[in-house]
Formats: sequence, C-alpha cells, structure tokens
Amino acid sequence: MTANDLKILEADRGVHNLTNYRGVADTFTWEQAAQQLSLSKTCKWNAAYETIDRHVAEGYGNKTALYFVQDEYNESYTFAEVKEKTDHYARVLKEQGVGKGDRVFVFLPKTPACYFSILAIIKIGAIAGPLFEAFMEEAVKDRMNDCDGTVLITDDQLVQRVPQTEIPSLQTVLLVDQIEAATVKTTGEELVEWVDPEDGMLIHYTSGSTGKPKGVLHAHRAVVHHYQSGNWVLDIQEDDVYWCTSHPGWVTGSVYGLFAPWLNRAAIVIQAGRFRAENWYQIIEDFGVTIWYSAPTAFRMLMAQGELYKQYNLKSLRHILSVGEPLNPEVISWAWDNLALRIHDTWWMTETGGHLIVNLPSEPIKPGSMGRPFPGITVGILDEDGEELPAGSIGQLAVKTPWPGLMKEIWGNQNKFASYFLYEGWYVSGDLAVQDEDGYIFFQGRSDDMINSAGERIGPFEVESKLIEHPAVAEAGVIGKPDPLRGELVKAFITLRSGYEGTPELLETIRVFVKEHLAAHAAPREIEVVEELPKTKISGKILRRELKQRELDKDSITS
Repeated sequence: MTANDLKILEADRGVHNLTNYRGVADTFTWEQAAQQLSLSKTCKWNAAYETIDRHVAEGYGNKTALYFVQDEYNESYTFAEVKEKTDHYARVLKEQGVGKGDRVFVFLPKTPACYFSILAIIKIGAIAGPLFEAFMEEAVKDRMNDCDGTVLITDDQLVQRVPQTEIPSLQTVLLVDQIEAATVKTTGEELVEWVDPEDGMLIHYTSGSTGKPKGVLHAHRAVVHHYQSGNWVLDIQEDDVYWCTSHPGWVTGSVYGLFAPWLNRAAIVIQAGRFRAENWYQIIEDFGVTIWYSAPTAFRMLMAQGELYKQYNLKSLRHILSVGEPLNPEVISWAWDNLALRIHDTWWMTETGGHLIVNLPSEPIKPGSMGRPFPGITVGILDEDGEELPAGSIGQLAVKTPWPGLMKEIWGNQNKFASYFLYEGWYVSGDLAVQDEDGYIFFQGRSDDMINSAGERIGPFEVESKLIEHPAVAEAGVIGKPDPLRGELVKAFITLRSGYEGTPELLETIRVFVKEHLAAHAAPREIEVVEELPKTKISGKILRRELKQRELDKDSITS
C-alpha cells in the first residue's frame, strides 16, 4: 500500500455527528433514533409532517429549505413556504377526493413541484408513487396499472407520454399549473392525516431479472431510518447545503434527496436538466454546497474532464458520498488527489429503504469496500443453506431483520416478497459479498441477472419484452456488459424475423424504439444480431449468463 493509500484511509477532518462507531454500534437502538422526532412525544405518525411541518412548529419556518436552479434561473423557499405549498397541493388533492391509502403518482421533472407533490400526497395519508421523468408510455402504464393508481400529477409536456385510456384505474390527471392556480377553501381544518407507522407512504418500482417491475411499498416508520442515517452517514447539520443529484423517481432521490436532508433541517439543492460538468461545478460554487451525494458514473464523467474543477471554487465541500453501484478505488483516489476529499461509498437497496452498509466520515475507508454495517444493522455472509460463513468467504449478502426502513410489502405479490426472506430472520439481498476481519464488506457481484448501469437498476426482461415488440425482432436476450464509465451498459443479442437484415440503420431504429417506448436509460447501447440464442433444453428459457460469458470471453481475447 502506498503512502497515498494510507492518507485515503484516514478519517475526514472536522467534527462529525458520529465519532465513536464501535461504541455506538454496540449499544444503539432504533428507539433511540425515534426519540429525536416529534412522533415520540405525540405518538402521532406522518412522514410529511416530520419532514417539513415539524420545523415550522419548532420555530424554524424562516430557515431556507430549498434552492432550485434551472439554467440561468434560480429561486429559493423557506420551510414555511414549503409547508404552505404542500398544504395547498394537499387541499387540491382532498377536493379531488383523494384519501388515505390511495395511490397517487407524480410524473414530473426535477423541480420544486415534484417535491411538493410527493409530500402533499403523504401528508393526507395517501401513497406517493414518484416516476422518473425519462419514462415512456409503457413504463408509466405498467407501474400505475400494477397498483391501480387513481390520480396522476404531471405537466403539460409529460402528460403526452401518459396512455390514459390504457390505465383503467386512472380517474384524475392534475397538471401542476392547474394545481398552482386552483382556489381552495382554507377552513382551518387539520390537513395532516395521522396514521399508523405501518401504513404505506411511498411506492417505488424496482426492476427484476424476470417479470415486470415490482412495487416496493414503504411505511411511515421508515422516516426513523431516514433521519438517523441522514444524521450519521450524510453527516447533515442544520447549516449544511446538501445536494443529491438523483431524481425522486429513484429511491435515492426520494429517501436521500428529500426525506433525510429535510428531516435533519438542511437546505437542499434541486437542479433541473441533464449532466454537464461545468454546471455541476458552478452549482457547488454558487450555492456553497457542503454535502454532495451522487453516483460513481457521475464522478467518472467528472474525472474525464481533467482539471476543469480548478476553474471553480469548491472549498465549501466537506463531505462526498456515492451510491448505486460499486465505487472504484480509482475514483476515490481522484477525489483525494484533486479535491482533498474522500468519496464515501454506501450500500442499500430500494427494498431496504435506507443505508445498511456505509463508510462513515469519522471512520477509515478501505478503497473498494462498501464499508461496514450501520449501527443497529447486523450483516451476515451466508452459504446456500443459510448458515453464516467466516470472514474472507464469498457468499450471499444478508441482513438481520427488522429495521425501520425495510419495505412493508411487494404490491400484490406476496410470493416475491417472501423470496427475500429465504432464511428465518434474514433479508437476502441477491448480492454476493465477502467480509474481512475488520467488518468491511466487499461486493462480488449479483446472484441474478440484474443490470446496473450508471447507478440505475435495469431488468433485462423488461428490455427484452420491448425489443420483441419491434417488427424486425424475433427473439432477444439482454445482459449487462462491463463498461469502465457506467459500470455496465445494456447489450442486446437479437435474432431477426425473415426478410430483415441487420444493417446499422435497422439496429439504430430498434435502439430508438426501446428508448422512445420504454426509457432512455434502458435502451441497448449495443445490439448484436445472432443466428440463435442459447436456451435451456427443457423450458427454452434464454440463458443470459451464457451470453454474458461469451461477451467476457470476447473481451479477454481482445484485451
């Protein structure tokens, strides 16, 4: 190990919210975390109230809660103004008959209205379903139909991608401009619907290796996890300016882009638009961003810009975190060498609802490791019989249940939900990992065929299904091909119907077809035409792993 590696392993400079990991990990309970929220005093639960209204009630209404930037335009909101907005949205929803337990979807760009909508839905006891702004018709339809969504909040642009006649449960479409302009009665009645901690508040859809996306339902109790992990892992303090670059349509963008920072009373930054290194660096300088949470792909793209960062004042930054895919040691080295800061990897899943394995700012980092279990979390590396393996052994990454952020259910699919709990008392993640003698955990790969591209989980079945809808495609097999920038890219192997030739023009047409009808991030970046696809002899199931092995063998020959 070099001297530079030793520097990277050191704990961050400065005062942190958690400085004694070993001492706290042995004694911490989730009940202690709940004591920090008002629900512990009132015995009333509502995640939206804890996130925004509580701060106004405690005298922090004038504190800045939100900075929004879009190109040259920017605006800000205080906690009192955010409460006022969410109250207005909530009243409009109630006048439309929305009530406790209803599924209300939000299909909006990354703007304040997206955040206001999510909180307003939860405030009145309904279940919010945020949708990524790049989704196309099929993705929107599948998710809303799965849980019988009755109301959709969107805008005049994205509504054009909503196949309303193909969503039988959809009763009302509300455009943001209509909500903002609506006149509603303010009779002084309490808007907050007080709920049981087990009541649902948020549903995120996650892709699997087979079947359509699954609806992961989270309960109001999850805010305890969001608050405490935001305090210790994100290290949020009241005077911080926090920026999570993820859209709320992904679980990171909701849990750690909205709930965790606001539960800890920090100001958040929302940026509309796509990635440009110049814009990102300018945002950090302009708003004095102190905590930055993004994905390895984004950091690799910044690395590719060389010394561009030197043109900006980034001295406000004190803490950087990463999520979505394994963090390359090279990226950690880049940040240390160029920004004099470490990047802290975090591991969790849509289903877990919050951080489980983390690199705390007060603890040493082992480059390449996901970190150690969060206090209150017990991790095991299990064999195929569910028995714990000794340190240094590769096995199934599992977590002892329960914890507050753990999903409540998979919507309408008890069998899928049960599949995560193969061994009594354990949640089985589907990842393979190894734990060293110091408790640090190293990711070894997925035990299924999930594709992880630029931090976004993509189910191959969903892409395959869309590919074969194209008139030229007979069969399709989709894999994640290793890629130095994105971690993995989506590669499709297809057989063609009679009368078609695999010209570059046809392959580009097929790629665009998936992009326009499913989502841009799911569109194959590579398409290879083959004579036939490898399949199992009995069931005829496409052997994706054989396709992936072929690709790996091909790369090893050419490298």
